[in-house]
Amino acid sequence: MNVTVLAASGAVGLALTRQALDRGHTVTAIARTPARITVPDSPRLTRVAADVRDPDSIAKALHESEIVLSGLGVAKGDKPGALTAGARAVIDAHPGRIIWLGAYGTGPSAQAAGFATRTVLKAMGAELADKVSADAAVLEAGGTVFHSGPFANSPISTTRRTVGLGQAPKKFFPARVSRETVAAAMLDEAENPRFEGLVAVPLER
Repeated sequence: MNVTVLAASGAVGLALTRQALDRGHTVTAIARTPARITVPDSPRLTRVAADVRDPDSIAKALHESEIVLSGLGVAKGDKPGALTAGARAVIDAHPGRIIWLGAYGTGPSAQAAGFATRTVLKAMGAELADKVSADAAVLEAGGTVFHSGPFANSPISTTRRTVGLGQAPKKFFPARVSRETVAAAMLDEAENPRFEGLVAVPLER
């Protein structure tokens, strides 16, 4: 399968790129600075420079893309709006499918996450609104949005599973999930679609 990874130089993007190559896929890895996509070279890997705030560069990078997996987050120093700009640029490029990284407790998962989590996330201000707007655009376009709990730095969980938002455990605070597990869950969805147009929640147990 040919996959495109957006924000491939970030922590989740690197995990998506590396795991996709390990699974035998051909990968187009997009970043503002491709040299920061620090995975081993492969004949199945193409690094591409593009910026989500430059829709033309994204459209060119995504030309005839079969599926886009986004690890896009808000980089330190970036102004709010990058996520929504990225979502709209990807949607306008009309890839076959979009699998997007969101955050548990925002938008559709806000009520499921509970009052404490919502209160903490409100401190994000404009960044929270950007996340909600981007997720909504992807869902409206028929994409899948992954709402993960806080990231942990650990290997892929051997007991991982992905559930729909309605089956997510109700907890005071969402459980931590490793970036590697989230990346694996997103690639599982790419290979075997189960949550098109829906929010999916990756869990480690």
